[in-house]
Amino acid sequence: MEYQLVKIRTVITEDAEKTGLSFLEGEQDIPFKINRLYCMYEKEKNEQKGFHPNKHSWQLLFCPHGVIEVLVDDGTKREIITLDNPDKGFILHPGIWREITWKQKHSVLCVAASGHYEPEKLRNDYDLYLEFIKNNKLLEQNETSEFLGEEAV
Repeated sequence: MEYQLVKIRTVITEDAEKTGLSFLEGEQDIPFKINRLYCMYEKEKNEQKGFHPNKHSWQLLFCPHGVIEVLVDDGTKREIITLDNPDKGFILHPGIWREITWKQKHSVLCVAASGHYEPEKLRNDYDLYLEFIKNNKLLEQNETSEFLGEEAV
């Protein structure tokens, strides 16, 4: 599965109940150019969003407040990543399916993305996603076979 957990620099004050500071710096903490930053929030627990891959966009996801679970799926393996601390985040590579669940009321999810907002390109059909993954694997296999001088299987 193509993602990396990252530590977000966080300064906790003496009164951690009231204030704290988490920050990231472009080209130091994030291995891609940020073209979009957005935050999502839900007022209720167990709300869900996502249900799509970002085919060409890298993303850094982090939860500065609350608890959010992100199910990531590469077509063969599924994992749940829990974002429950402002110093925890993860970088999601392009082409990974994601489903987001708010586990605590009023939680906030922030996302720094390499791609611009293109809602017309979002496809939230899991079967189409699996077909996309299968076709990409076949394409990669054929390209490798051609490179090695073998016949495509």
